[in-house]
Amino acid sequence: MIKRITLSIAYILLTSGMIYAQKEVSLRECLELGLQQNYDIQIVRGEEKISDNNATMAAAGLLPTLDLSAGVNGKITDTHSTTTDDVKTSSYGVFDQSANAGVSLNWTIFEGMKLRTSYKRLQELKSMGHIKSRITIEDFIASIVAEYYNLVQQTLRLENYDYAVKLSRERLRITEERFKIGSFSRLDLLQARVDFNADSSRYMSQQETVMASRIRINELIALQDINERITARDTSIQVNKDLIWEKLHDGTLKTNAQLLMAENQIRVSELDLRSVRSRNYPYLRLTAGYGYNYNRYGSGSTRQRSTLSPDFGLKLGFNIFDGNRRREQTNARIEVDNARLTVEKTRQGLMADLANFYQAYRNNIEVISLEEQNLIAARENYEIAKERYLLGDLPGIEMREAQLSLLDAEERLLSAKYNTKLCEISLRQISGDIQLYLE
Repeated sequence: MIKRITLSIAYILLTSGMIYAQKEVSLRECLELGLQQNYDIQIVRGEEKISDNNATMAAAGLLPTLDLSAGVNGKITDTHSTTTDDVKTSSYGVFDQSANAGVSLNWTIFEGMKLRTSYKRLQELKSMGHIKSRITIEDFIASIVAEYYNLVQQTLRLENYDYAVKLSRERLRITEERFKIGSFSRLDLLQARVDFNADSSRYMSQQETVMASRIRINELIALQDINERITARDTSIQVNKDLIWEKLHDGTLKTNAQLLMAENQIRVSELDLRSVRSRNYPYLRLTAGYGYNYNRYGSGSTRQRSTLSPDFGLKLGFNIFDGNRRREQTNARIEVDNARLTVEKTRQGLMADLANFYQAYRNNIEVISLEEQNLIAARENYEIAKERYLLGDLPGIEMREAQLSLLDAEERLLSAKYNTKLCEISLRQISGDIQLYLE
């Protein structure tokens, strides 16, 4: 009796806790907030900005460098000299000074197309940075949509368990009254209590599952209060039953982010090969400057001297041998081949995943139709069993079986809908269509 009271109190406290201070959120609100606050998205956007900043002509070496320099030097010397006529002269503490200032320009005009190749490579890396951001965002959308509907699923399951507890409580009440007048045995009473306690315990455990899903959503959208009590605005899992294979197939080949990333890697590898091959060509470099020099002498007939003059030059060169060129070219060609193989592997893997998820998606839709019919039959069966139980024509064990049959039917339908939704999310992500959940 004490255990029953304890479970009843705990059940009431948990039920009241569900209502207190809960914030209702929609899927769109979770997505919009998460896109602003999610840490992974913020990090990848920062990396994207870095790749954008690096995609410049200066970073590729296409622009000249301009240096400004200035300096002052001085030296104190003691000198001794002897002429051929044995005339000796000496000087002590001679202080010579010099100062200079100038501007110098250095520019690599041609290096076997290496510079333009480097610029194109930076542009490809910039494009890959955008695709990487898109992959991270798509992963986030898929995760938040899946977890949001998981919260819907777990909340509905909690409501089913709540309903089961109410049914068990009512059955226990009826059994106690019938036991008092001698219509039911003590065995019936004990079994009713055991069933009520089991349903209450299951309800409590499900409360933890709902809390875990809520915390996961809070983590994904980066809420400061990770324990904030949010609830899903949706009260059911709506399944899209109209996904078409041909559209999904074409979308995967054209817009899948992982496939686009792999194709970009081919271009980067080809540019790396061109960069290595550029060493087979000569280079041409331009240097120019404009400088001022001033010298002051501590001895001699010239006391000071200053010059102001430009200078310029062209340097043409060719690297004949460095010992690594052939090896690096061979490796670069292998990298190109590997990049192409990676594209084919990625494409094949995506098609396999798409086919598996689509088959599961179609099967689950059929399961939903079947389980909806089963739920209707289970509800009718329970109502009939309940009427017979109230009349005393049905044993408690059979009444419990009818109750569990109803609960199982609701559980199977709920699981089928959630599994279908997961397949739908995966199919949209593979086909590059996941951002439709933002609309």
